[in-house]
Amino acid sequence: GSSPATQELARVVGRLAASDVNVLLVGETGTGKRLCARALHLIGPRGAGPFVTVSCRALSTDALERELFGTSSPGRAGEERPGLFEQASGGTIFLDEVGELRLGLQARLVRVLEERRVRRAGDTSDRPIDARIVAATQRDLDSMTREGSFREDLLYRLRVAAIVVPPLRERSGDVEVLATAFLAALADAPEHRAPRALAPEALVLLERYPWPGNVRELRAAVERASLVAAGATLV
Repeated sequence: GSSPATQELARVVGRLAASDVNVLLVGETGTGKRLCARALHLIGPRGAGPFVTVSCRALSTDALERELFGTSSPGRAGEERPGLFEQASGGTIFLDEVGELRLGLQARLVRVLEERRVRRAGDTSDRPIDARIVAATQRDLDSMTREGSFREDLLYRLRVAAIVVPPLRERSGDVEVLATAFLAALADAPEHRAPRALAPEALVLLERYPWPGNVRELRAAVERASLVAAGATLV
């Protein structure tokens, strides 16, 4: 995108990528928080290391705990498994939808962020970790702390630096850039012959719509329209 909001976002991401501090990405669904997290990783000093992602919403608390911290069963072959914090060693772990964490797991995460050590389930000792932590949420964590559903000490540790990812409706001019890029990617796919250009009237309609689902919704709309389009121009 070329809008001032997008250019400012790129500037902030570029500046924070050079550091190793924890970053909290805040923005509506579909704005590109995961893309920003990957950019923080790739253009930073840990870019050659692993980029490990986990959705804090997709798993139950017990499953997420095992996934993050790993399991240890001494003497039982095949049951020794490092968690994602260990797997992200030398790189970045991205905690998506961190506002969905239950309070008990939040307490464990505070300790991990403070001590940079994890203890696998079934283990009796801690293991050091070496991973940058980037988290994302679409929720208002400040309000959640006042309500008691999100730990204030966890918020402070996650939000050493914060990036607000703007919604598409605040990125004037980016709709055309994004829609054109999505069309080009679809047209280059061997299994999908898509139009390569937007008709002026189609662009007017796209720019008038508020896009509550943001970039993700725009991409789906362009792909859906291209499937039924006839000719080289999307009308």
